[in-house]
Amino acid sequence: MRAIQITEFGGPEVLRMVDVPEPVPTGNQFVVEVDTAGVNYADTHQIEDTYLSRQSLPMIPGAEVVGRAPDGRRVLAVALSGGYAERTLAAPSTTFEVPDAVDDASAVAMMVQGATAWHLLRTCAHLVPGETVVVHAAAGGVGTLAVQLAKAWGAGRVIATASSDDKRALALSLGADVAIAADGTGLTDRLRDANDGRLVDVVLEMTGGPVFDESLAALAPFGRLVAFGMASRTPPKPVNAGELMARSRAVIGFWLAHCFTRPDLMAAPMAELFAMLEARTLTVVSGGHYPLAEAARAHQDLLARRSVGKLVLDVSNAAGGSDSTSGATTGGTA
Repeated sequence: MRAIQITEFGGPEVLRMVDVPEPVPTGNQFVVEVDTAGVNYADTHQIEDTYLSRQSLPMIPGAEVVGRAPDGRRVLAVALSGGYAERTLAAPSTTFEVPDAVDDASAVAMMVQGATAWHLLRTCAHLVPGETVVVHAAAGGVGTLAVQLAKAWGAGRVIATASSDDKRALALSLGADVAIAADGTGLTDRLRDANDGRLVDVVLEMTGGPVFDESLAALAPFGRLVAFGMASRTPPKPVNAGELMARSRAVIGFWLAHCFTRPDLMAAPMAELFAMLEARTLTVVSGGHYPLAEAARAHQDLLARRSVGKLVLDVSNAAGGSDSTSGATTGGTA
């Protein structure tokens, strides 16, 4: 079967389409015939071996797919043997039937990015209606969903950050009340200004470095900063426990992988997110459809910040011929 495999760690250049043996299920695993695979920022860390867990070679990247189970059901699944492939392995505990009204790109966005946004706000931040929420990288896959969910769940104000005027306009169109520049310099003051001079209650942070530091300084008493990435590859300053106590602030880390070991932590998000997609109260922003063979280009666009929303690989058209142009086209249901 055709798959994107890496045999050395590095950047997008190490992603190559090759023929590999079919995956062989063990235990209760089964084979999924993949139609669409999701591309996530974590994938760029995975192929560099800079992810939270160590990687081994050779490796097929990709954590999520939409395809057909052996019984013909259309499913969204965690890709146990790598999602950038024509077939992958899945387990029942992390497989969810996709409603007929939901298209592949919208469905695949729910496994990593949708569930992450859900848990950031509900499980980690325990969002209270009326609170101010800051969503960094608000034009990205997680950010576009988190903006919408925060508003739907009663946030008093959503402050989005993004790197360009077009991306800030996108965040505003999705429901953000204010959109500001994303760079770390002077960010604390910009966040306070965007919140009418007040400190903020919740920050969803995936950049690291100065953005983390300045966001932490912008937290109100009982405020929560939830860290779920380090896209800048730059760590923040060490967190001082005494300063946290003096301001009654909290820093919470989140890694979705822990939820995959507990099916109860995935069932509720998937049910609610699919219901919102069907009701058209949640929209997935398309960042582009790429043929499987162009996985490297998808990674290049993601790293260069040329994309918005959700990027997907069209595995059913592995060699090429589909529209792989990034853009801000939105879609939720077929």
